[in-house]
Amino acid sequence: MVSNVNFREEYRRVASGHSKAPHHPLNGHTANGGNMDERSPLLPGLPGTHEASHRHRHGFWWHVFLNKRATPGTDSPNPFVRYPAHFWMVVKATLLSTWINLLLVFVPLGIIAGKQEWGAPWVFSLNFCAIIPLAAVLSFATEEIAARLGEALGGLVNATFGNAVELIVSIVALNAGEIEVVQASMLGSILSNLLLVLGMCFFLGGIYNMRDANGHGSEQSFAQGTAQTTCSLMALSSASMIIPAALYGVLDRSAEDDKKTASILLLSRGTSIILLLLYCMYLYFALHTHKKLFEPETQQQQAEQQERLAEDPEEGHAEEEPVLGPWSAGMVLIATTVIISVCADYMVDSIDALVATGKISKNFIGLILIPIVGNAAEHVTACVVAVKNKMDLAMGVAIGSSIQIALLVTPSLVMLGWAIGQPMTLHFETFETIAFALSVMVVTYTVQDGKSNYLEGAMLVGLYLIIAVAFWVSPSEVLDKTGFGLW
Repeated sequence: MVSNVNFREEYRRVASGHSKAPHHPLNGHTANGGNMDERSPLLPGLPGTHEASHRHRHGFWWHVFLNKRATPGTDSPNPFVRYPAHFWMVVKATLLSTWINLLLVFVPLGIIAGKQEWGAPWVFSLNFCAIIPLAAVLSFATEEIAARLGEALGGLVNATFGNAVELIVSIVALNAGEIEVVQASMLGSILSNLLLVLGMCFFLGGIYNMRDANGHGSEQSFAQGTAQTTCSLMALSSASMIIPAALYGVLDRSAEDDKKTASILLLSRGTSIILLLLYCMYLYFALHTHKKLFEPETQQQQAEQQERLAEDPEEGHAEEEPVLGPWSAGMVLIATTVIISVCADYMVDSIDALVATGKISKNFIGLILIPIVGNAAEHVTACVVAVKNKMDLAMGVAIGSSIQIALLVTPSLVMLGWAIGQPMTLHFETFETIAFALSVMVVTYTVQDGKSNYLEGAMLVGLYLIIAVAFWVSPSEVLDKTGFGLW
């Protein structure tokens, strides 16, 4: 990511005539190796360049429907041509951003199923499948915006909107009084990132980068200070769940449920305020005072990447400039958020009828299924960068997202529940609390040395599967109780 930022800066300097690098492909030489003269274009993409040759090689309709970086008519002086062409360009670039968008066919099916009141399994399944590609579209629009905001701020925006799906689903469920689903989805999102995403990053990255140049077994490395700081914050969030459960356990059994509930609610709301303040302090720590600890790549990885760029200069051109402008990406973000909220509404409304069948529990839906919907695109991104040996970036996606869920999203939902009259607390079901505490402990032991391999990745994924199986086989009437006597 750092080299990509530097490349874009160098590109802009060269294009404006301020760079004097003697052998840069845009400084004194054309793409085909010839010298530039008064007939040579100043920027790629103009007539006479390699991109322009693609326009002649491909037909008109290819550029209309399949070229995601350009559309005929966007430069037309006629506004009746320019605005529709620009609108189609935004739609086309969004639809062609990833193959997961093939699942967008489930969006109208899910909405129709909800409006026509089909059976609960159909409504839940269709809207579940619909939210997966919508999450990918949301991720695409977020990345388009983040790419224009710089590295640190862009990474923060990316992480924030990366959790937007879980937040939308949780707000809808909280408003409907499905507090068990909200709690389970928050915990499930954290476990999904800590165990499944991080484990798959370690596993795939370790398999792909198993051998060094001499053929010996090697490990991937990442910034040890970052891992320790983030794991400490995760341990803090674990404590914020254990303390309410412990307090509830030591309260007098003969006490009235209303008094117990009032005590736990007061503790949860006070704890949430403290966690939100600590998250703000963490942002100041990471983005201002100690930002070098959170650089996306270690110096060793940067040196290795510079060597690869020296051997293959074209590697620096692999990442492309953003396709959408900030306003276009913002409109995609807003439209996708509205559609997700509609699908989430239908999906949440079908949960009670689905649980009534006795085949699945609310905790399993929130802990396992909803995080899969919200984190699908994030999972793929983290695994791809891990295979490319960018483990700091993969760690940022996995653990950084978990921190944001634990210290920002969950406390915010407690405060939102307070505002709308829903008794959302930090007192999770005992089995959930134990699973979370054990997961944080295992992840801490795994990452504390600043190195990873495929065996450690397999262990993290294995623990996630064990937890998933445990919630699957647990009877609904046991896990769907919070002990408050409210549901």
